[in-house]
Amino acid sequence: MSNLTDWTIGQWLEYWAKETPDKEYIVYSDRDLRFTWKQFDERVDNMAKGLMAIGLKPGSHLGIWATNVPDWLTFLYAGAKIGAVVITINTNYKQHELEYLVENSDLETLCITEGVFDGSYIDMTYEMFPELKTSQRGYAKSARFPKLKNVIFIGQEKYRGMYNTAEILLLGKNISDEKLIETKNKVTCHDVVNMQYTSGTTGFPKGVMLTHHNIVNNGLFTGDGMGYTQNDKLCVCVPLFHCFGVVLSTMGCLTHGSTQVMVEKFDALTVLASIHKERCTALNGVPTMFIAELNHPMFSMFDVSSLRTGIMAGSLCPIELMRRVTKDLHVTHITSVYGLTESSPGMTHTVLEDSFEARCTTVGKEYPHTEVKIVNPETGEECGIEEQGEICCRGYLVMKGYYKNLEATNEVIDKDGWLHSGDLAMKDANGYYRITGRIKDMIIRGGENIYPREIEEFLYHLEEVQDIQVAGIPSKKYGEEVGAFIILKENAALTPEDVREFCRGKISRHKIPKYVLFVKGYPLTGSGKIQKYKLKDIGLTMLKEQGIEVI
Repeated sequence: MSNLTDWTIGQWLEYWAKETPDKEYIVYSDRDLRFTWKQFDERVDNMAKGLMAIGLKPGSHLGIWATNVPDWLTFLYAGAKIGAVVITINTNYKQHELEYLVENSDLETLCITEGVFDGSYIDMTYEMFPELKTSQRGYAKSARFPKLKNVIFIGQEKYRGMYNTAEILLLGKNISDEKLIETKNKVTCHDVVNMQYTSGTTGFPKGVMLTHHNIVNNGLFTGDGMGYTQNDKLCVCVPLFHCFGVVLSTMGCLTHGSTQVMVEKFDALTVLASIHKERCTALNGVPTMFIAELNHPMFSMFDVSSLRTGIMAGSLCPIELMRRVTKDLHVTHITSVYGLTESSPGMTHTVLEDSFEARCTTVGKEYPHTEVKIVNPETGEECGIEEQGEICCRGYLVMKGYYKNLEATNEVIDKDGWLHSGDLAMKDANGYYRITGRIKDMIIRGGENIYPREIEEFLYHLEEVQDIQVAGIPSKKYGEEVGAFIILKENAALTPEDVREFCRGKISRHKIPKYVLFVKGYPLTGSGKIQKYKLKDIGLTMLKEQGIEVI
């Protein structure tokens, strides 16, 4: 077991640049773009000097709003080296969400790309900050957002009032190496380096303040649990703006000298081709990503036998899917991580040594140097073995707090330093944890508590089912009824009655879905988590369209 490290992100990068200078660190296989550790570290230093030239200093707030483009990580590391707080922005954000974040986070410098297919980041930035169009770069003053000073376009194109990457690198030549070293020396591992806004699966987004110490150590222990070495190559197709990308993937590789094979925006074909071409040894993803890869019509054309490990996380992972990933994707040591942004994110994980059964049916044991307990949400008393309660953690991994929101911070971190997750779990006699649902996901039907996870796992045994989510549908009679939202496999056919018939006699009557709805997909956050709270309204709309009265 590794000890806790006090190194910053910048110190780890410089270590590998000296230790293995000519080894590849960042690879974009689809365009054959490759950076060795030394080349990447030099680019980061040049970018850091460029950021200093436009006024960034320790404590400055730097936002990155982009898919996993090649310089995303350059800006992250450059900001980290000079003590900036890097705010990672959800790529799915629309105008009002962007403006909320810019104001709430006191953002000073915003780095953007052109945007995603259904929204132009350029247009949204001009709408928010129209003064850019009539101002010299670096001199624009926003009437609405007084803290916002600079916008950088990540790329070569030029836009009025915005810097581009080449200009930032050029301006960096005005800053001496001595000045950069002086600034780097002010950074400590306990400084906030990353602020992520909670994805909004519940409530209003809040800025989670994470330090170097939080995320570097979480990445270190994640990589340890997967047996990472300098010979590993991780295919990174999860978004970097989320903890899964920036911590479990990037920090895991950074602390072990492993290579990151990047995918700019998730595409199953690009993922399969990258694994095939680069001989990747590890693959991370949320369940929907693994489903897309396994079901791709060209799947059999690629050799994925180099894979050995990976993480499936981000939402509850169906057991049958874990089995397919092990067998067909060759990820013989698929692991899972449970946690939340506020815990940097990993709280518990399965590791290579765990049995296949444990890796399929549990979220493992607590991370090293981490305390985990399950408490009764009503009384706060610790639960016994196989007793359900709220899972909580304490240790290096607990966030510094929510930005400018002490009240919300105190709601989730108690006076003894325990972070309360809002998730329900049980611990078995061998010390393994099982997540049984979210406290707010729980369906209460006529006073009976129903946990969606249990029904989802059961219905996954229907061979026609590709994916399933269970959520509560409002009911005048019972308060809530069970709704099953099913994605069918290609060319499969099922009726609602088939599903209910499959349940009869096998699960309690009150758990049998009253409403069975066939859908093409689920509402997702930008990081791939399913927004269960939206399923209720989708269900009500679908039932109304079908002329089914909700009673």
